[in-house]
Amino acid sequence: MSAPDGSPVGAERSIGQLFASATTEVSALVHDEIALAKAQLKRDVKRGAVGGGAFIAAIGVLIFSLPMLSFALAYGIRTWSDWNLAVCFLLSFAGNVLIAGVLALIGVVFAKKAKQGQGPQKTAASVKESASVLQNVKPHPRQVTAADRVGDGVEAVARSSS
Repeated sequence: MSAPDGSPVGAERSIGQLFASATTEVSALVHDEIALAKAQLKRDVKRGAVGGGAFIAAIGVLIFSLPMLSFALAYGIRTWSDWNLAVCFLLSFAGNVLIAGVLALIGVVFAKKAKQGQGPQKTAASVKESASVLQNVKPHPRQVTAADRVGDGVEAVARSSS
């Protein structure tokens, strides 16, 4: 088993190796955060597009189906009920407006969901949190062993004699 930089686990690593490893991991974290923000933004844009499509569908239904549907429905009501033809046309128009209203309501719901999407804001908060954690990191105090003390003494003697 080995560490991400290829050195065996448990082996002493130099400060340079630790710094290089930390830099690589922070870089990977930043790239992952950016990818997450892109994915969340893409989802919010897709929701907005669905809402816009529903609005366009509502307008299309209202414009293109009114003449044919109104005539067919009005004459169908007249045949079924023997009401005045004007009343039958008004009922036909009311049915078309009701359908367009339902489609517009669906569009409003999807538009609100897209507007409330907090994807990039959540990612930005996560990046800020990661940055604040990294800023507050302090090196762990190193425990001095007897071998280190002997080495310090040798260095002190060498410095004093030169």
